[in-house]
Amino acid sequence: MALLVAAAVAFAVAAVSVACWFVVQGKLYDELNDDLTAKAERSQPQDIRTVQSLLDHCTDTPSDTPGFPQRNDYYFQLVTSDSTSCVYSNSAGKVTVADSDTEVIESGKGQFRDGTDKDGKHVRVLTVPLVVTVGPSTPSVSDDAALLIAYPLNSTESTLNELALLLLAVSGIGVVGAGLAGLWVARAGLRPVDQLTDAVEHVARTEDLTIRIPVEDDSEDEIARLSRSFNSMTASLASSRDLQQQLIADAGHELRTPLTSLRTNIELLSRSEETGRAIPPEDRKALLNSVKAQMSELASLIGDLQELSRSDSGQQGDRVQILDLQETVESALRRARLRGPELTIAADLQPWYVRAEPTALERAIVNVLDNAVKFSPDGATIDVNLKAGELTVRDHGPGIPTEDLPHVFDRFWRSPSARALPGSGLGLSIVARTVQQAGGEVSLTPAEGGGTVATIRLPGAPTPPPMLD
Repeated sequence: MALLVAAAVAFAVAAVSVACWFVVQGKLYDELNDDLTAKAERSQPQDIRTVQSLLDHCTDTPSDTPGFPQRNDYYFQLVTSDSTSCVYSNSAGKVTVADSDTEVIESGKGQFRDGTDKDGKHVRVLTVPLVVTVGPSTPSVSDDAALLIAYPLNSTESTLNELALLLLAVSGIGVVGAGLAGLWVARAGLRPVDQLTDAVEHVARTEDLTIRIPVEDDSEDEIARLSRSFNSMTASLASSRDLQQQLIADAGHELRTPLTSLRTNIELLSRSEETGRAIPPEDRKALLNSVKAQMSELASLIGDLQELSRSDSGQQGDRVQILDLQETVESALRRARLRGPELTIAADLQPWYVRAEPTALERAIVNVLDNAVKFSPDGATIDVNLKAGELTVRDHGPGIPTEDLPHVFDRFWRSPSARALPGSGLGLSIVARTVQQAGGEVSLTPAEGGGTVATIRLPGAPTPPPMLD
């Protein structure tokens, strides 16, 4: 960035310097042309006898000629049509004649040009038609000669050279200053990027997701937004990793209990076979039933973990579709009635369409109904209502203590009163995740007269067109 700034400034300064030099050169040459023109006007007309004497005694070097004022700095000479040059007295020297000088005699128009004298010095030359007078008669233009006036360019060239050096020095200082300023600005502006790079390299090297990039609260530039995005990303990754580690720890803890029980029961059965000491039929049957129960609990736990992992992956977009929530609830009710045949499940359902993944949503509703069945006493009634996208499931069980309500949707959390009942503690967590993915919300509240009310609210979706036969 510093190099780009320096290059841009160098180009701009060079363009301005060159333009300035040419402008000053033009101004100096204009002033010199005006001065030569004034000199030529004051030198006209020439006396014919003086002109004829100068032509008759034509010389290449200045000499004293009566009738002409002394010219110490200017070059004065006559130029004839055959390119002969006759120098005036006390002229600064002789200027080398060019073809354009003889053309003035024929065209009658003055011309400016750059030339050199016989010593090689640069001069500014003005050649004009020669005007002569013969006695008191009217002045006339000579057909045989032209007047050449020149002035040395050494002072003009010296001024231009000094200007060029000055502009070069100023340009160099400007470019160096611009480069240093660009470097300072680049370092100051890209310092957050360096910090971000260091943070990324630190995370890649140490996997430490607690690192944060300091950002000013009132800063709204792109770098600040990038830093905030990085901080948000690392915070989300850290939270996700913590949840993952917590899930692994909780899953290991939950798996340990049924696995320990299975190992104990299987060791008892195996030892009985190895020693030949038969286990009483009633105890053997109880052990086998316990093994089956533990296997079922393991299968349920693994299924819940798979479901929770699938929901966490966030890859359900292709399976989301518009569903008739009434039909989904009715399907879940049929499964719930099989699990609690001794209970009465009263349902009042109204049509409502939602956008969700069919299998996941039905499983979530089944989990809510399973909780109601699990905690309802024999012969109790479970009320299920669906109206305007709000599904409520009300049981008449013991209810949930108020202090436990904030934790009911945590993974593997189980209230002390439910520790002895089968379950993994993941059911309501799956419900919460599924409902949130569908854009809804779920809550558990104490019911009047005892029991618990589970409420699921889901936003509506456009009604699908009827299927044609």
